[in-house]
Amino acid sequence: MFVSFLSYVIAGVMTGVAVWRLPAVIYGDAHRRSLWACYAGFAAALWLKSPSVKTWLNGSAIVDLSILAKHYVSILAILAICTFVVTNYGTSDQGEVPRHVAVSRWVTRVGTQTAAGALVVMTVLFFTAVHREQPSIDFMVDHRGQWGASAYMTVFYVYLGSASAICGYQWASAYRRADTRLLRTGLLMMTVAMGIGVAYVLCRVSFIWSAFVVDYDYDVATDFAQTTDLMQIILFFLFAIGASVPTTNTAASRLSARRALYRLYPLWRDLMTAFPDRTFSPPASRWREVTRLSTPGDVRLDRWVADIGDAVETLRHYAPPMLLPVAERVAAESEDARSTAEALWIRASLRAVTAGERRQQASAGLPSKPFTDTESESSWLLRVQDAYASITDEQAQVLLDTAKELTPA
Repeated sequence: MFVSFLSYVIAGVMTGVAVWRLPAVIYGDAHRRSLWACYAGFAAALWLKSPSVKTWLNGSAIVDLSILAKHYVSILAILAICTFVVTNYGTSDQGEVPRHVAVSRWVTRVGTQTAAGALVVMTVLFFTAVHREQPSIDFMVDHRGQWGASAYMTVFYVYLGSASAICGYQWASAYRRADTRLLRTGLLMMTVAMGIGVAYVLCRVSFIWSAFVVDYDYDVATDFAQTTDLMQIILFFLFAIGASVPTTNTAASRLSARRALYRLYPLWRDLMTAFPDRTFSPPASRWREVTRLSTPGDVRLDRWVADIGDAVETLRHYAPPMLLPVAERVAAESEDARSTAEALWIRASLRAVTAGERRQQASAGLPSKPFTDTESESSWLLRVQDAYASITDEQAQVLLDTAKELTPA
């Protein structure tokens, strides 16, 4: 019962990771897409192994269909992870080809053909040699000591064990060359996961063939199956977490960019509404803008910062020359005088835009700042937005009127 519960948990974890990495299918390169395919494939295999899905599939016309479907999907997922390994480690700029690169190139040559061959052999054995009079509760336990089922499972386990050994070797080699702690941690976890995978295969194959000479009691066989199932659950957990650890910084940057977009939205929306030609499309709702997946968050943040900069430059044709000095005087007593002054200037200038008070001669621009990247500029704009949110239209209008009065005719 506990193992069944864990199978649902790890299936949910793998599904969550696959969904999280879904943008890699659109924006990623070949090795990111292959890693996503591996997550998606193993997630599907884990759901096929879960008790509820297995029971539903086994009620079909094909007895033990869940077993065949699970192994099909697993082999495709294994092929995807082998492709990921090949695209990561199959090239080298060195004159002499390193061993790990040579191994990757060997995997490239034989991987696909081996997978296709395994699928064909397993299919033939499943429909011709495996005794399937009634659905299995546990396929390995219920078919222990049967030649057809033993041959079928051995083909699958040999492919699984070989792929686990190759991936483990590559990740252990990469662990020694890794230059960051996060990357080393992730590679170590994946290497350990593949080591467990090899041990899992050895245990299962040993049980399958020893069952011809040892008459295992049903309860003993069930306990053994659940123990090895727990090994597999630990394997998938380590693999899911290990492959995600190196992307922690990337995930944090993406989350930070989305948060910045959410906070910056009111300022960006007001400026883009005033100058719709400064953006590719009219502003949508706040949540719609923040959750768009068509463009990565950091790219959109960079675009918004540029949009705001262009709009602020256009505001110079609406701001009276004395508006900035008046705004600085009003903001002098605030906690963040510089950002408050700019927020007042923007808010009052937008009132002039609404009134259609465009001036032929542009007023002086806002003080320049030594920004070195989008992150620093967006941080400044967030300070401006915080002050901007506290300014009312009435305050902005009073400020604009005062500046117009002080501006020489």
